[in-house]
Amino acid sequence: MIYLIRHGETALNAAAVVQPADTPLNERGKRQAQLLANRLAELEVTHVVASDLARAAMTAEPIVRATSAQIEHTPLLQERNFGDIHGTPYAQLDFDIFARGYQPPNGEDGDAFDRRVLEAWNHVLEARRRLKGNLAVVTHGLVCRSILEQFLELPPDMLPPELFSNSGLTIVEQAAPHRVQLINCVAHLDQTTANEGSVSAQV
Repeated sequence: MIYLIRHGETALNAAAVVQPADTPLNERGKRQAQLLANRLAELEVTHVVASDLARAAMTAEPIVRATSAQIEHTPLLQERNFGDIHGTPYAQLDFDIFARGYQPPNGEDGDAFDRRVLEAWNHVLEARRRLKGNLAVVTHGLVCRSILEQFLELPPDMLPPELFSNSGLTIVEQAAPHRVQLINCVAHLDQTTANEGSVSAQV
């Protein structure tokens, strides 16, 4: 199986700010990551591939401790690069930064981002082919959505989420057509860590 994961909460994504690359998890995010790791400890994870941005790397750390998995960090799994608008509150933006054709100054438009996610997905599949156990992929909300839209098959009765939750877990069959068994699940969270505000911003 492939376990596709969005990182835990940060102060800036809870505050709806376009996050710089070095944004770390906040305390709730660290707890989310630990609860997720506790869940994955029972799922035979032998390898982790993670974005090298701080919030994803910090989410991956307790998974590695809980599973004794090997870990690889890759820039291919980074969030869409919004360039010069990093650090800007969404409330100050009067345009749709997620529009496919939007070209952030010194950043990626939607087409460039999807091409990179294609490279990332191929990298994930190659890593999975080398393994005997299961693979955890720790990345970002827009990457999860791009993977879902480009490469995964949802059963007819399963709706895609509007937003991917912090530490949300999606379980994907490794063989094509990569059918989704579970999507954006946060059953591992408790009342203090399942905060609706934590899903308000995807990047």
